[in-house]
Amino acid sequence: MDQPTLLLPKISYLDSLKNTFVNHSTSNCIDERWMAELANVELSEDMFSDISSLNIDSEVSYDLSSELLKKRLKKLDAKSPFNIEYNPALENTIKSFLKNRTKAFERLMALSEYYFPMFEEHLAKYNIPMELKYLAIVESALNPKAKSRVGASGLWQFMYPTGKQYNLEVNSYVDERHDPLKATEAACQYLSNLYEIFGDWSMVLASYNAGPGNVSKAIRRSGGSQNYWNIRKNLPRETANYVPAFLATMYIYEYKKEHGILPKKATMTYFETDTIMVKKQMSFKHISELLDISEEQIEFLNPIYKLKVIPFEEDKPHFLRLPKNKMGLFVSNEEKVYAYLDHLETFKEKPIFVAKAESESYNDHSSSQKKLQYHTIKSGESLGKIAQKYNISVSNLKSWNNIKGNNIIAGKKLKIYSDKKVVAKTESKSNNDGTYTVKSGDSLYSIAKQFPGISAEDIKKWNDISSDNIQPGMKLKING
Repeated sequence: MDQPTLLLPKISYLDSLKNTFVNHSTSNCIDERWMAELANVELSEDMFSDISSLNIDSEVSYDLSSELLKKRLKKLDAKSPFNIEYNPALENTIKSFLKNRTKAFERLMALSEYYFPMFEEHLAKYNIPMELKYLAIVESALNPKAKSRVGASGLWQFMYPTGKQYNLEVNSYVDERHDPLKATEAACQYLSNLYEIFGDWSMVLASYNAGPGNVSKAIRRSGGSQNYWNIRKNLPRETANYVPAFLATMYIYEYKKEHGILPKKATMTYFETDTIMVKKQMSFKHISELLDISEEQIEFLNPIYKLKVIPFEEDKPHFLRLPKNKMGLFVSNEEKVYAYLDHLETFKEKPIFVAKAESESYNDHSSSQKKLQYHTIKSGESLGKIAQKYNISVSNLKSWNNIKGNNIIAGKKLKIYSDKKVVAKTESKSNNDGTYTVKSGDSLYSIAKQFPGISAEDIKKWNDISSDNIQPGMKLKING
């Protein structure tokens, strides 16, 4: 007895392409819970709130003696280029953080494992104290997309003018203030320049927050004092809390064991990702489909791209960052990736160009030379689709019917001046019941081309199809 023939489902171009991919697995993707933590805005919002509203001159009740704190601060001062000295306001800040933010610091310490190695590499390059890695915690709570109420952005909270000054580009597609590498490089340059001005790291921190002009004014109003604590009363309120918050953060990191703080662990570090220069514009959606990585992960690793699209420019490189295993997959199949993007281009609606002589004969003055027809608008139709049916321009179609915008209503009739008589191809191409029977070799795209004004997406919607898979013998609704 003959065995029945097994009909395999027709697979999409995307799936068939991915089946040919060479796969080199080198590391895991970012764990979903870990990625959610990396992109969490709660920590940065709490940090912004604390620095702006905390009254650090108000005594805080917490089990930490002033004498013990003084000894620990003295040890920190001995091994740091910062001027770390005891002050009641600093004690209050440390106690407030220990009392109210212990859990937050446990989470921040995991984020630190992800970013600190990269920070330290850049700080060493500029011969800047390693302690300045804590500055990004105070600035953004290590959120690359953090935004302050005044418009500062990124891990290092650059304002737009300062970012431009340090070559961080901001345009419709990109905001390099959100790029961890580029923003860290710019922050190191800025901090180095501020140190050349003030020669004191506490003053550098204050000027990083308030601007060198405000710090210079505070110094003058304080009689020329070069000690941060002596000029603090003449600084803006947020800056007055800013340096104590930085020093308190440094203290908590250095004495976490003594205070029973148990850091969370990072499942991946920044160095377990890699970049590649793109050779064609691509969207996060297409990268996600090709490499089986979530758009959320791509967005987190590439926070620079505002529209979830990586642009392509001949004279300026743009880069895609991925986990190393996905980068290996991309590099091993780069030509196929770009071939897929080229394939997608064929589905884009192209502009309709009408020759000048023909266009002129279609304008309002000569429309009487053409045959007047009426078109009844169908559900889902657009002005562009209707114009394409009759080989006319959208502008003339709007002019003839006094249409101001682009909105049209199904069921209404439109005047059409055209020699072209449009006959619904469903009469010859479809069945009598308004359906189309799929033939061998058909695709949704080839079927849609047989019916002017109908797209592959229309056919999917009318037939409740979620993928491109169709099989010979299937009946598809064509009339919507």
